[in-house]
Amino acid sequence: MSSSTASLRVGCQTYTWEMLGRQWRGSPDDILDAASAAGYGGVEFSNNMIGAYWQRPAAFQEALEKRGLACAAFAYATTGFTDPEREQEDLEGAERSLEFAAHFSVPLCLGGPSSASRDDYGTKLSQACRFYHQVAQRAGQRGVTVAVHPHSHHTSLVLTPEEYDRLLAATEAAGIMFNPDTGHILRGGHDPMACFRKHQARIVHVHLKDVDAAGRWQPMGKGVCGFPALLGWLAGIGYQGWVVAEEESEAVWQNANRAITEDRTYLRSLGF
Repeated sequence: MSSSTASLRVGCQTYTWEMLGRQWRGSPDDILDAASAAGYGGVEFSNNMIGAYWQRPAAFQEALEKRGLACAAFAYATTGFTDPEREQEDLEGAERSLEFAAHFSVPLCLGGPSSASRDDYGTKLSQACRFYHQVAQRAGQRGVTVAVHPHSHHTSLVLTPEEYDRLLAATEAAGIMFNPDTGHILRGGHDPMACFRKHQARIVHVHLKDVDAAGRWQPMGKGVCGFPALLGWLAGIGYQGWVVAEEESEAVWQNANRAITEDRTYLRSLGF
């Protein structure tokens, strides 16, 4: 294991359990136990999975320390931030998320713009960017870094390289950073390495997922992402943030805890 590669901090994201919907009946503590047992150094929870800890960050810190884990980031997502009628409600949730992130001095990662349709695309994207700017302004008062996380689910308004460029250009003046996700980038039709290189200066937090050539989620290392080169590049440029595994393949439906453990084993096989 090289010293540069070993410096990458490896965490686990909780969407692996969130995607199970009603099938998941566990608690945040169960997820912490699973991440710790699998050998991750930290976790990234979302507002949808944090439960009562959202208003009790000190208690969450105790739960982390008990298991030898760190808080890698906090994620906040609702219905895509494109509906002006939801703006106030979304901002109230963002305020709570900022307080949580500030407690741990970690980035707040905001879900990408999304909508049930692409009708009136420009207006919807502008509304999302307005929301991001407002959150960034409030984050600055707390010393919290805000990043945007485009996704590739069916409601996403940001998929292609051109759409990534447009979103990142529209949020740059507000100091909003970038939380790229390898799987979502691939499903949007572009190459993770090219995307990472192009937006290197904005990257503050990284999600790792794998897909096959048809865009179907796969366990890490069984798709086309090319993790060895990508992670080697991150280590080589001295990237200081977390790399967070987020498993969404069919393996999760069989056994989520086993799926994240196998991802961790794969990442160790690459040297970290």
